[in-house]
Amino acid sequence: MHDPNRRLPGERIFSVLMVAVSLFLFYTATQISGLSGLAEPGSFPMFATGMMVITSTIITFKTLRLPHSDVHGWKSVFPGLVILTIILMGFYALALQPVGFLPTSFVFLTIANWVMARGNPLRAALTSALSLVLVYVVFRLVFSVLMPEGIVPEREILAYIGSILNGGVK
Repeated sequence: MHDPNRRLPGERIFSVLMVAVSLFLFYTATQISGLSGLAEPGSFPMFATGMMVITSTIITFKTLRLPHSDVHGWKSVFPGLVILTIILMGFYALALQPVGFLPTSFVFLTIANWVMARGNPLRAALTSALSLVLVYVVFRLVFSVLMPEGIVPEREILAYIGSILNGGVK
């Protein structure tokens, strides 16, 4: 097991890269609507990326103060779970457009939860389904973010639910 009081190989460069990426994302977020107000479209991305800059900077300073670890080699930098996650993310990116957000995200989350928690696949599927419902409600229904529809007829389902809520199916 890794000693958290020692710095792993690659940890220093990774933390510095996270600060650089966070700064770039913060700059990009300011370009969405500028710094004109809290109710602007860019306010949430600016807040989120601002928190990324702050936390990644704190982590970088803590990391730089740690002494080197005795652990060496690629296996310490890329353990099996990291490699599996990278592969899963690659398949997720490839399947997102043709298959759609809902089924692709469900499969990705279920496999990731099942493998990382080393638990029951049914429990992983249930946790993934609940998480996906929460993400869908927040981003698709509250913030109206369009997500790849794919094989699930999302618009028809939402129109049907809307017609039920507006006085029944006609």
